[in-house]
Amino acid sequence: MTKDYYKILEVTEFSNIEEIKLAYRKLARKFHPDIAGNTPDIISKFKEIHEAYEILSNQTKKADYDAARKFYSYAKNGATKQTTQNTQNTNHQTTTTNPNNKTKKTFHSKKNFNFNWENIFNFSHQETQNYQQKGKDIFSDIEISIEEATFGTTKIINMLQTNICPKCNGKKFINGSSCSYCKGKGETSNYKRFNIKIPAGIKDKSKIRLSEEGEAGFNGGKNGDLYLTIHIKKLNNYKIDGLNILKTITIEPYEAVLGANIPISTPQGNVKLKISPNTKNGQKIRLSNCGISENNKKGDMIITIEIQIPQKLSEDEINLYKKLKEISHSKIK
Repeated sequence: MTKDYYKILEVTEFSNIEEIKLAYRKLARKFHPDIAGNTPDIISKFKEIHEAYEILSNQTKKADYDAARKFYSYAKNGATKQTTQNTQNTNHQTTTTNPNNKTKKTFHSKKNFNFNWENIFNFSHQETQNYQQKGKDIFSDIEISIEEATFGTTKIINMLQTNICPKCNGKKFINGSSCSYCKGKGETSNYKRFNIKIPAGIKDKSKIRLSEEGEAGFNGGKNGDLYLTIHIKKLNNYKIDGLNILKTITIEPYEAVLGANIPISTPQGNVKLKISPNTKNGQKIRLSNCGISENNKKGDMIITIEIQIPQKLSEDEINLYKKLKEISHSKIK
């Protein structure tokens, strides 16, 4: 055990995956050869940081590393303590007297080391067997329309999931050879299909949680969860205000003066919006119960009128405006 990956990434063994990712990104930026300099020391440091992240961000590799780390610490500390204790307890001195009345001191040392490697291996194996870790959570996004948010819908998604190899159980090797099923990776990746039910009245950025549909847990630990963030598609001229839908439409001057019926798309379907004669620019029209539904409540659709002058006019249209100018007696205040 020559490398302490926790020390390299400046985290602890209790740091969660988000803290590990944050630490990695910070150090990767700091020691990137393009930033810190393309020297052998920097390149070596950058590779070491990447190596540490590869181990600590993977639940299987991290569990193997933690077990080996505990084993190494136990073996090192246990052997040192046992050697010191046995040396102190077994060294003793005897004094003998020969016929010439000369005293001779003799030191005896019994190398009685009771260091049991089998116990250590059993300890490491037991720790690994008892170590359980929850699988990683998976995060994804789903985009829906305003109509789908109002009435609810079902979305079909395919998610790539990484699971412990069922053949080698994440150990990567079988009978000393690389696992043929996972190619020695200890894990497999497959797509899984989900039918996601979107409830009526769901709000933008709401989250749907599918319990234990994330990555597989390690050594019998629970699977992670799947979190889906809902995004309501932003259409042109649409905005959401609580349960109300705000929309701006443009009309031409003659429609504002004479009135018109404009087709409008709402969550409840297409309707005809009646524009009254002499409608002003910025005037608002409310369509009741044409907004978003939630808990047996319905919002409204509020239409803002914007009178827009055409950028390109035909000669006949220009002449009509000139005629209107000549006959107009209205005064705008």
